[in-house]
Parts: sequence; C-alpha cells; structure tokens
Amino acid sequence: MRILIALFFLFVFGQMKAQTYEIGIFAGGANNIGDVGRTNYILPSGVAFGGIAKWNISKRYSWRGTVIYGNFTADDSKSNMSSRQQRNYKLDNSILETSIGLEFNFVDFNLHQLGPAFTPYLYTGITYFRYGYYYFDAAQLQDFGQKDGGFAIPMTVGFKKRLSQFFILGGEIGARYTFTDNLDASNPEESNFEEFRFGNILSDDWYVFSGITLTYTFGRKPCQDCFE
Repeated sequence: MRILIALFFLFVFGQMKAQTYEIGIFAGGANNIGDVGRTNYILPSGVAFGGIAKWNISKRYSWRGTVIYGNFTADDSKSNMSSRQQRNYKLDNSILETSIGLEFNFVDFNLHQLGPAFTPYLYTGITYFRYGYYYFDAAQLQDFGQKDGGFAIPMTVGFKKRLSQFFILGGEIGARYTFTDNLDASNPEESNFEEFRFGNILSDDWYVFSGITLTYTFGRKPCQDCFE
C-alpha cells in the first residue's frame, strides 16, 4: 500500500513538473454598464491593474487565476442620452475582484518551440468582487460607509503572442455580468430605500476590464514536445 501511495505522489509530481506555468501583470482600464453614465460597452473611465497566473495543461487549455483592482466614473453629463444629461448624476466607484476559470486557445499555442506563436483566446469562470455601496438622495451621492460583494460571470476575449522563450504579451477585453444592480448606486437593496431606486431595476449591472497582459513562463517542457 505504501508503495502505491508513493508511486501515486511521484506520478502527480511528475505531471506537475511537466507543465508550463505563467505569472505576470494586467494593466488597462475599467468602465461600468448600467443606469448611470455613458451607454458605451467598452470605454474605460478609470484605471485597472492586477496580477495573473496560469497553469497550461495543454496547447489549447489553461487554468487561470487573476486578482484585479479597478475604478470607474459613471457620469451622466457624458452620456449620449438626453434624459441622463438632464438628470446629471455622477458616481466614482472601485472594484476589487478575484477570478478563477478556464482559458481556451483557438489554435495550438506551443510555448516550447522556437518561432512565432500567436492565438486568440476565450476565458470564463467565476468571479467574486467587492465594491463601494452607495445611493442617490436628491441628486447627491450618499455613502453607506461599507463595501458590498457578489459573484459575477466573466466573458473575456483576447489575443496573445510569444515575444521570446519566456515572455508572452496579450491584450483582452473582459465583461463581467454581475448579480447586483447597485454598482452605479441605482438600486440599493434595503427595503426602506425603495424610494431611492431608479433606472431599469430588472437588469443587473456589468463592468468591463480591458487592457494588456505580460506574463513570464516557467516549468519543464512536456515530454510530448521533446522531439518536435
């Protein structure tokens, strides 16, 4: 029995050593999609930055984790809707998220062969985020003095290119569908705040992080690539 357990751990360790890992940074911008501010889907109004890590389990699939902080400004005066311009609400908010999931490459992305490597990719998974909790009263932003949190579904499309044996440059746009309607302070959940709700209360908010990634690769070359 001890021999079987030892062989099992040797196998697992060997498989982990045969994978390639990435660690790096994300930098870009953030914007919201909701009931306050512009109606553009991709138009950063604040900065976003964070860290990213990947475990490349094959040429097509990678497990991925990120931690990203971003802030955005929702400003009715910059909207192309006259009703929002007349209302003239403005909100600054910040988001801190952590996300894990699966990244899929459209073509084989071999990190171990010389020569150029380029592929578009998709990413999705599960995200947990924290944000500032506010509401509007008589057109003035009011602070609950607390943070709120929730889950979101990330929907990311991007591309990446190997710059060298160890560095990969990418660019991506990732929309997060949240399960809250109060990123823009339009729908506080407390029952006694019903009078302060406005906008489409049947549609939850989105936020978008768009930017570039730069990752450093490390780990041993998988055996199936030894003779390629």
